[in-house]
Amino acid sequence: MTDSGLSGFDARSWLFAPGDSARKMEKAAAGPADIVLIDLEDAVAVAEKPAARKRAADFLAAHSDSDRGRLWIRVNPLDGPHTLADLAAIVPARPGGIMLPKSRGGHDVRTLDHYLSALEVAAGAEPGDIEVIVLAPESAEAVFTTGTYRGAPRLTALTWGVEDLAESLGASTNLGPDGGYGFTYELARSLCLVGAATAGVAAVDTIYGDYRDLDGARARAEKARREGFRGMLAIHPDQVEVINAAFAPSDQELAAAKEIVDLFAADPEAGAIGYRGALLDRPHLARAQALLANRRHS
Repeated sequence: MTDSGLSGFDARSWLFAPGDSARKMEKAAAGPADIVLIDLEDAVAVAEKPAARKRAADFLAAHSDSDRGRLWIRVNPLDGPHTLADLAAIVPARPGGIMLPKSRGGHDVRTLDHYLSALEVAAGAEPGDIEVIVLAPESAEAVFTTGTYRGAPRLTALTWGVEDLAESLGASTNLGPDGGYGFTYELARSLCLVGAATAGVAAVDTIYGDYRDLDGARARAEKARREGFRGMLAIHPDQVEVINAAFAPSDQELAAAKEIVDLFAADPEAGAIGYRGALLDRPHLARAQALLANRRHS
């Protein structure tokens, strides 16, 4: 089991587990995923949602306070009829966080914060303890609001949903001729990354749908890390170790980052420093410091 109390900023792997299956929730929690996302939305049929809420709440209650920090819940969208019932059932069990699907913008997070605050007080919990990750963009509307999350309360990460976005657009596929995402979906992915940076929160890449293709998942995760994503969603336990490894810097990267930090520390007034035939300036130092800081929390 990974370090408990892990914040969304530090989480590399976010593994979905259906809220209507105690066995799958237990299996996910027993594995190495940094965050387990118990799903009350897409994985649960409408008729089964009341039972899934109770099962998920009982599952949370059966775990210690430290373990619950990595057990998060994906509730249903705010514009539907199920969200308040989800939150009323789940908040007293004190999950580490909430995933809000199909968010339409920063105003949805503020609405969610009001609901959570009231329910936390009613449950005798400290207001603000429950963090939030947002799925945005996951609809056509939300593509235009990825820059509206700055200052949103509780927000710790942004991710996006490629399958739901394709459905929203009426597309027959989200893939291009080369097998990668089509232009529209790469645009949405980039807007998620830029929106997260604007809000000062972590960007988490979406799922890799073919859970049997671990080489493909590894390549996608490594690409995401290079581009600035801090983690990735997983739909199968076999993907977790691949994602964790892809988002862990290599020994060579860590050594190089330490060299860069040490060089600037030795000459704190320098704006630029020569390093292995290249000229490095302050943005290189900031990236090296971030790499070392992130490693300390992984």
